[in-house]
Amino acid sequence: MALSRRDLLSTGAAAAAAATPAPGATGAGPADTDTGPGPDPRPGDRTETRTLHGTIPPGAPDFVYVPLEVPQDIRELRISYRYEKPPVPPGTPGNALDIGIFDRRGTALGGRGFRGWSGGARTEFFLRADQATPGYLPGPLTPGRWHIALGPYTVAPAGLPYEITATFTYGDPGPAPAPSYPPHRARGRGRAWYRGDCHIHSVHSDGRRTPAEIAALARAAGLDFINSAEHNTTSAHAAWGGPAGPDLLILTGEEVTTRTGHVLAVGTDPGTFVDWRYRARDNRFGRFAQTVHGAGGLVVPAHPHAACLGCAWKFGFADADAVEVWNGPWTPDDEVSLAAWDAQLQHGRRPLPAVANSDYHRDPDRIGTPQTVVLAEDLTRDAILAGLRAGRSYAAESAAVSVEFTAVTPRGAHAGIGERLRADDPSTVVLVRLSVTGVEGCDLRLVTDQGLAFTAPGARSLEWRTTPDRAAYVRAEVRHPPQAPPLPGPPAAFTNPIWIGA
Repeated sequence: MALSRRDLLSTGAAAAAAATPAPGATGAGPADTDTGPGPDPRPGDRTETRTLHGTIPPGAPDFVYVPLEVPQDIRELRISYRYEKPPVPPGTPGNALDIGIFDRRGTALGGRGFRGWSGGARTEFFLRADQATPGYLPGPLTPGRWHIALGPYTVAPAGLPYEITATFTYGDPGPAPAPSYPPHRARGRGRAWYRGDCHIHSVHSDGRRTPAEIAALARAAGLDFINSAEHNTTSAHAAWGGPAGPDLLILTGEEVTTRTGHVLAVGTDPGTFVDWRYRARDNRFGRFAQTVHGAGGLVVPAHPHAACLGCAWKFGFADADAVEVWNGPWTPDDEVSLAAWDAQLQHGRRPLPAVANSDYHRDPDRIGTPQTVVLAEDLTRDAILAGLRAGRSYAAESAAVSVEFTAVTPRGAHAGIGERLRADDPSTVVLVRLSVTGVEGCDLRLVTDQGLAFTAPGARSLEWRTTPDRAAYVRAEVRHPPQAPPLPGPPAAFTNPIWIGA
C-alpha cells in the first residue's frame, strides 16, 4: 500500500481477537517491500517454515493477534505476509492490512512485549539478536508464544483473507548491538533563535531515507534540530547517534498513530515507547500522555484536521503541550487548523502554542518545509522543549524566512513572541512592530482576539498601535498573494501570539 504524506494509515486497537481459520490467501500485499539490510543464510543453516492462514471479517477489532510458537535455539525469525484485495463497489473501502509483532512477554497495552511495527509499509521483516529490519527491535528470540499483530485498517465486504509465512533459522544468536543514541546537546549560540522540524520519517517506518541521509538533508535545509517521529516504533532511536554530530541536535520521539488521530511525542528519552492501540472512546490517551511527559517530552497533536481516515484529532487538547497547525505544503486543512487554533486562543483556559513541521517521508517532500523557529537558551533538548512549550516560536516556510515581532509601551515595557506585555492600565498605548526578511511581495497581517485587525499589502515591515482593552493578544501572519480570492494566500510565516494586559 503506497502511502502519501496525507495518507499515513497506521492502525490502533480497541481489543484483540483470534483470527478465523480460512483457506489460504492469495493476492499481493502492500507495494512497498523494502526490508532494509537482510542477512543471508549461512551454509549449513537449518530452517523451518510455517504458514498461517485466516480471514478477518468486516467489523473485526482494530487488532487481530495471531499466535506464533517460537522454538528454541533460533538465530533468526523472518515473517512475510500477503492478503487478498478483491474488487469492491465504487465508494466502498477495500482491504488494507498492517502488521507488527510482539514477543512472549505479551500484547498487553503499554507495549512490554513490543518488538516492532511496519504498518502497511512492508511485506516482510526479520529479527535477530544483533540486527532487525528497520521498524523492528533486535534482541533475544526467546522461545514461547509470540503474536503477529495484524491491523485491519479497512476490510472489504467479503472479508480479508491473509497468509503469513514464518521462517525460523536455527543457530547461535549474534551479540546484542550497543544502541547509539544522540546526545541531548549540540553546539549552540547561547540564547538565540533555532530552527527545527519535529515531524520526520525515515526507513524505520514509511519513509525512504536513512537517518544519515535525513541528517544531511536537515543540515542542507539550515536546521539546528530535528525530531525522529516514526509511526508506532522506537527502532530509529538507537540509530541517530552517528548522524547527530556537534552541529545538529536530534530529538527522539514517535508519531503515535491511533485510529482517531495522530500525535507527536517530541523529545522523549531515547527508547521510550508510546502505545497507540486505543481510540478516543476508550479514555486511555491520558495514560500515554503521562508516558510522554514522564519521559521528558512534549505531546503535540499532528495535522488535527487532516482529511485522511483516522488522521483527524479526536482526543481533545487537555493533555497537549502544543499543536501542529502547519503540516507540509499548505493545504485547506491547514487553513482549518489555523482558524481552529485561533479560536482556541480566545476561549481556551490554557492556550496552546502552534508549531509547523514537514511530515517528511520521501521526495518531493522537503525537510524543513515548513519549520518551527524557537527562541531557546541554548541548543539542548531541555532548552528547545522549554521554548516550544512556552510558545516562543514562529512558523516559517524555509530557513530563508526570518520574522521579528515585538510590542512595547511608552514606559519601555517590552514583549516578544510567546510573552506577555504587562500593562495594568487598559488604555495604555501598545506599539506593535513586525518585520520580515527572505521573502518578497507578501501581505503582512495582524490578528487579534477580534479577528484580522490590520493588513499591509506587499510590505516588509509595519507598525500598529492598540491598547489592552482592544486586543487581548496579537499575532502576525506573512501571507503570499492570494491564489483564490477572497481567501488569503498561503503563509510564508506566522507567529505565536504576544499577550497584552495584566
